[in-house]
Amino acid sequence: MSDADDAAAGLLARLTAIVGAKHVLTGATDIAPFLTDHRGRYHGRALAVAQPATTAEVSAVVSACAEAGVAMVPQGGNTGLCGGATPLPDGASLVINLSRLARIRALDAANDTLCVEAGCTLAAVREAAAAVGRLFPLSLAAEGSCEIGGNLSTNAGGVQVLRYGNMRDLTLGLEVVLPDGRVWDGLRALRKDNTGYDLKQLFIGAEGTLGIITAAVLKLFPAPLARATAWVAIPAPAAAVALLARFRAACGDRVTAFELVGRSLLDLVLKHIPRCHDPLPTPAAWSVLVELRDSVADAPLIALLEQTLTAANGAGEVNDAVIAATLAQSESLWALRENANEAQKREGLSIKHDISVPMSRIAEFIARADATLRAWRPDVRFVIFGHIGDGNLHYNLFLPDAEDTAAFAARSREANRIVYDLADELGGAISAEHGLGQLKRDEIRRYKAAVELEVMAAIKHTFDPRGLMNPGKML
Repeated sequence: MSDADDAAAGLLARLTAIVGAKHVLTGATDIAPFLTDHRGRYHGRALAVAQPATTAEVSAVVSACAEAGVAMVPQGGNTGLCGGATPLPDGASLVINLSRLARIRALDAANDTLCVEAGCTLAAVREAAAAVGRLFPLSLAAEGSCEIGGNLSTNAGGVQVLRYGNMRDLTLGLEVVLPDGRVWDGLRALRKDNTGYDLKQLFIGAEGTLGIITAAVLKLFPAPLARATAWVAIPAPAAAVALLARFRAACGDRVTAFELVGRSLLDLVLKHIPRCHDPLPTPAAWSVLVELRDSVADAPLIALLEQTLTAANGAGEVNDAVIAATLAQSESLWALRENANEAQKREGLSIKHDISVPMSRIAEFIARADATLRAWRPDVRFVIFGHIGDGNLHYNLFLPDAEDTAAFAARSREANRIVYDLADELGGAISAEHGLGQLKRDEIRRYKAAVELEVMAAIKHTFDPRGLMNPGKML
């Protein structure tokens, strides 16, 4: 047995003593689910998968890896879209899966805070808040399987960023295991704390490259008791921007979601998702899904919707609309948006983009990107949707049929350059909510200023001088 084999065996023995033999996975079949990303795009290898159940165990596992010089890949529900939680193909890393850290540690309804561990699913967090008449507003289609640690590590957004913000805005404190195994307890439930650098913001959105988030204090809000949902046909994306401004002026922060849906996406959902139906009698090239919510049970949200849509129709911003009369009807409208990823997955290979631009430039981005990409490949299909209230577009490209997918995928770099260059020109970003991971790790160097990259590298070196935390991601 070589020295390397001896070292690996020694590390595995130490890990087994920390978390138990049942929770150190080494067999090919056992570790396979942890080595591939959600989309099946990235496939890695690993020494093993460790599954600690407490912060103390995470600390001990990280300490053991640090002493052995072994790299670590933090992983939660493994629902990411950029390969950020998938180990590299070299097989030199340990995957640390945090799904067993799934306790609700504390709920302070009077302070509107909830302290949860990183392995809690988003659904479990929302349910815990709802049980005391509160709302945790992060809302994602994958909420039943994505975990809070991953939501924090990618600064997740979702459909209610418009009103409540993303994970940076929803987090008051963190507990983090640093790359040497020390634990930083920053679980403060304070909305005002002006006592130095806001360290938690370094770890939110860092994709596990600076340390492993093990717990968080999250903000809660009053539970909405009134809800009104409408599906609205609009003449063009520019009308969506004008309509959003109109709704904000008329309804204030009752506007909780405002989603743009292109016809091509709706067609995919109707094609692939059972029991979904076109909400309007006449197909529309562009639609908006808008929702108002209020914590006052008898708030006149339906009347507000109707009044605002009537005024918008008179201004040429709306062609047609349907307002949900029941909760079931509202949920059926949301199903058209929430099944976007599943419908695309069933349709086949696509080139996906998660970009953001200022809201005022959304229509320009779509028009210019469409024209340039049609010149690049005339038969390309555009599947466009997104959270227009925060400027986040999912701008995806499909072939008209299943043929030639390998050649199409091989040219993804060309398509990416067109999309990313335009987003950058318009003052936008090449990743709005999915992160960089492996997918955009190299691409980001084209769009970040040299000084910004130097500062990021300096922060990484300060926390992780040996580069053991989630190597090959982000930087």
